[in-house]
Amino acid sequence: MTLENISNTKVFGGWLKQFNHQSTSTQCKMRFAVYLPPQAEVHKVPVLYWLSGLTCTDENVMQKSGIQRVAAELGIAIVAPDTSPRGDNVADDEHGAYDFGIGAGFYLNATQAPFDNHYKMYDYVVDELPALIEANFPVTSQKSISGHSMGGHGAITIGLKNPQAYQSISAFSPICNPMNCPWGQKAFVGYLGDNQQDWLEYDSSELMKVTQGNTPMLVDQGSEDNFLAEQLKPQSLIDAAQSRQYPLTLRMQQGYDHSYFFISSFIEEHLKFHAKYLIKS
Repeated sequence: MTLENISNTKVFGGWLKQFNHQSTSTQCKMRFAVYLPPQAEVHKVPVLYWLSGLTCTDENVMQKSGIQRVAAELGIAIVAPDTSPRGDNVADDEHGAYDFGIGAGFYLNATQAPFDNHYKMYDYVVDELPALIEANFPVTSQKSISGHSMGGHGAITIGLKNPQAYQSISAFSPICNPMNCPWGQKAFVGYLGDNQQDWLEYDSSELMKVTQGNTPMLVDQGSEDNFLAEQLKPQSLIDAAQSRQYPLTLRMQQGYDHSYFFISSFIEEHLKFHAKYLIKS
């Protein structure tokens, strides 16, 4: 598969790179960013996949979180895909809403026309992108997954559905129970249809109840997040984890909101959490 390198920036001794490629999953051109720490020039390194939230792209975490400094210290590569397929032929919300369509792929495989033509973000993140990264960059097959908001939803659902694939899972302000919040319900009806049995496959709290894995999970939530009560519903994830003694640590961080100021305040702790499982002594 041909990769088009569109940018290279040196940061903390490593390299932040952006690439375009033609995706077989989404049937359109996709962009991703990869940060290769300085250790990658000597040996292969493990990978943390970061999934961003509504309206975001691959650039948000790389430009706003300060993630490269810690990744360089620990020797972990960071890979950030886009949040949805894009292009002139990709279906979008007819009213241009921010919470559905382009920029809002919800990391699922759409089954409803016209979105089923391109919106296969689950397949892209779980299968296509890791194979691409491992074939073209100095990384090992050891990987973990993290994300923010819609991306936190994606990280948790993907991690729970694929317990053998990821060493650890974390999230900031994830949408924990999308079946029961406006963002999730709008996305699920549009992408998956009206049958709520199909929604269960992409709901973190419901998946927590049935997962066969015990992948360590860290979740941070800001107490002053404007979306906390209506959209995010972390208590549903806590209750599901307690029902089967899942190894979840969910921390309510007092005074923090939904922004990248919150993420940048705790990203170091998240990377060190993942390093415990990605880097074996």
